Amino acid sequence: MSDTRVLGSEVERGDQLLTPQALEFVAGLHRSFAGTRDELLSRRARRRAEIAAGGHLDFLPDTREVRESEWRVAAAPADLRDRRVEITGPTERKMAINALNSGAKVWLADLEDANTPHWDNVVSGQVNLFDAVRGTIEFTSPQGRRYALREDGERATIVVRPRGWHLDERHIVIDGRPAIGALVDFGLYFFHNARELLARGSGPYFYLPKMESHLEARLWNQVFTQAQAQLGIPQGTIRATVLIETIPAAFEMDEILYELREHASGLNAGRWDYLFSIIKYFRDAGAQYVLPDRDSVTMTAPFMRAYTELLVRTCHRRGAFAMGGMAAFIPNRRDPEVTERALAKVRDDKTREAGDGFDGSWVAHPDLVPVCREIFDGVLGDRPNQLDRAREDVEVTAAQLVDVRSGGGATTRRGLDAAVDVGVRYLAAWLSGNGAAAIHNMMEDAATAEISRSQLWQWVRNGVVLDTGETVTADLVRAVLAATKLALAGELAAEHLDPACELFERVALDEDFVDFLTVAAYERIA
Repeated sequence: MSDTRVLGSEVERGDQLLTPQALEFVAGLHRSFAGTRDELLSRRARRRAEIAAGGHLDFLPDTREVRESEWRVAAAPADLRDRRVEITGPTERKMAINALNSGAKVWLADLEDANTPHWDNVVSGQVNLFDAVRGTIEFTSPQGRRYALREDGERATIVVRPRGWHLDERHIVIDGRPAIGALVDFGLYFFHNARELLARGSGPYFYLPKMESHLEARLWNQVFTQAQAQLGIPQGTIRATVLIETIPAAFEMDEILYELREHASGLNAGRWDYLFSIIKYFRDAGAQYVLPDRDSVTMTAPFMRAYTELLVRTCHRRGAFAMGGMAAFIPNRRDPEVTERALAKVRDDKTREAGDGFDGSWVAHPDLVPVCREIFDGVLGDRPNQLDRAREDVEVTAAQLVDVRSGGGATTRRGLDAAVDVGVRYLAAWLSGNGAAAIHNMMEDAATAEISRSQLWQWVRNGVVLDTGETVTADLVRAVLAATKLALAGELAAEHLDPACELFERVALDEDFVDFLTVAAYERIA
């Protein structure tokens, strides 16, 4: 007999999504794969401990044959062959409609870093996806403005990003333990929408975050295989794009695609999570791995170029799409000069990606869709992608991927102040239930807070000296945090500001490094 309990409070239309059949489907996935998930998380910790003990990252000798042999992933379905512009954002109802109407080819419907796992968000996000798939999603604002899908029927293809393997969903308990968040997100969406998507000429497509090895990709492939078999969906229907946003995954791109090859669609090159992962992995490995101010680490830094060019070469060799990183700027209609300077940077970034062979890229705001599209249109023309660009000129070594010092940059007091300010602002938003926060003309998600707090942790442990001559200490960070809290007191509600400051201090300064601040933050919400 099933032992699956829903502990979360009632959410509008939740009974439509949390049916006994849907919950049993999720429970079946959980029972089949929870043990493997737990072992893989333990493996992450063991592998990181090896680095701390003086080990190093390299391409895996045991999988050399996978890297050197010839194979390709499954051909893309029709509505995933042209991905020149993808817009990302949470599944909040109005934002979902705007994303679908934006003119982007793909909407990354984010149940992960741009969302928060407040129970209402978890369930209402699935409700909104259910309606979006069926073309019935609409919204009327408190001011009476109505939002609906475009009447011409042109809308972005939906690609859902579930939570990473490390996060649980404590509002659903299966056999006495919290459900795995990734399987809740994937399972509910797949159960309710896979057949409907196929009937509409699309399919169940996913972005997979935070993976650290090909074994984690293998687990996802097993999940896909079981899910399709259980619902009678043809094998290979699911398509998944993997975010290469951890440093160990950068050494296993071929292997990750190989494990998912029947279901693989491509790889994505992130930025903040990737830098966060570098800090986390090498946090106690010495000054050669200390990163400068986060804003000074650009995608043109040699170690970042090595990462992105290897990604394009790997993808195109295997027939998979290479997706570029985020343009997070939010146009400021009150300050055209600020907007124009930012748009120039966006154009430069997208021009670099298109020129390097990427098949498309991400934006966070509808106003940036035309900018990104113009750049990729200029390179692609009538072609849907650049899979024909093999980039055989690219050769990347393990040393190049971890040569952090090649990026240059400075460690400044301004950078310290900004890390505290943005980190606290984002955590206050997160605790209030908003995972996609507009901060200083940028759309920020959890990766922003992760790089901010982990960088300070690294600076303190390495006694970094700032441009002002100050040495970064825990006391200095606490002083800046106190000043930041005072400055924000008139702007942010105390019920969110106070716990945000407490949480930021903990994840930035505790002796034991907290692997993911979202896990710590999850403890503070109902």
